[in-house]
Amino acid sequence: MKIKKVLVSLGILLSMQAFAQDPTFTQFYSNPIYLNPALAGSIGCPRVSMNYRNEWPQLTGNYVTYSMAYDSYVKSISGGLGIIATHDVQARGTISTTMVGGIYSYNLKVNRKFSIMFGARAAYYQKYLDWSKLTFGDMIDPRRGFIYQTGDVPRGTGRRGFFDASAGMVAYTKNFYAGLAVHHLNRPDESMILGQSRLPMRFTAHAGANIKIGNKGRYSNNTSLMPNIIYQYQNGFQELSIGTYLKYENFTVGAWYRNKDAFILSFGINTDNFRVGYSYDITVSKLGQGVSGGSHEVSLGFNLKCKKKPRDFRKISCPSF
Repeated sequence: MKIKKVLVSLGILLSMQAFAQDPTFTQFYSNPIYLNPALAGSIGCPRVSMNYRNEWPQLTGNYVTYSMAYDSYVKSISGGLGIIATHDVQARGTISTTMVGGIYSYNLKVNRKFSIMFGARAAYYQKYLDWSKLTFGDMIDPRRGFIYQTGDVPRGTGRRGFFDASAGMVAYTKNFYAGLAVHHLNRPDESMILGQSRLPMRFTAHAGANIKIGNKGRYSNNTSLMPNIIYQYQNGFQELSIGTYLKYENFTVGAWYRNKDAFILSFGINTDNFRVGYSYDITVSKLGQGVSGGSHEVSLGFNLKCKKKPRDFRKISCPSF
């Protein structure tokens, strides 16, 4: 059984690497500038976002991703500034990727009701392959499993650093928003061994609305329904996520479906000063919930006070999780 799990995990790792897919958070808006660089400074005041995701924890080759970001609107440049760092670990450190990036966004106020934000991200990636954690066919004994030393030898340095560029835009009104983003515009070479491996561009389209449903009648309250849709494409791989959030005062619950992959349930608390959220992906793909263990994700954010709140700035009414 252990050998089977190792082989399954390695197979998944290699297939995912072949498609060169980026890590994806299911609390899409808990780290907005990762989703779309144009969202930098979209709430006006400074904010800090931290995310942790553990995907398929029951597999030997699970994926663990960390992210931390800061962004704020800056009136003097009519836009937002942000910085983001991520660290992704695959198969218990067999492959690890670290990224640090800086973001600038420009806020264009078209009229009293309609605004557009344009954003760009410049980032540096560092990828590392630990050759000692790879397994090969000549290491397997039919009865006792992996007991032999491999005759294969490391190729290349096992490291690669490269520059990466991304861009995006978001158009929004008081209660509706829609955006587009393209990551890896320059298609950098991410190969850690011999040859060349161009990182394919990732295209993201997202849209949503904030529908007030609790502001009428005698027992009015701050209740909103926030339907959303997110589509991502990268190197032939497509991902469509459809869902909605229900926000009541400081509490938010959400339910999503990611096509042929998972149902997502989330819960969050959002106050004036901080927000915390948890989501769980229930695997419905051929991999199976009992084999993968689903996916856990935790987010933590802090809304910092503005020294002076920007006038005539329209915030985007997007979710927090």
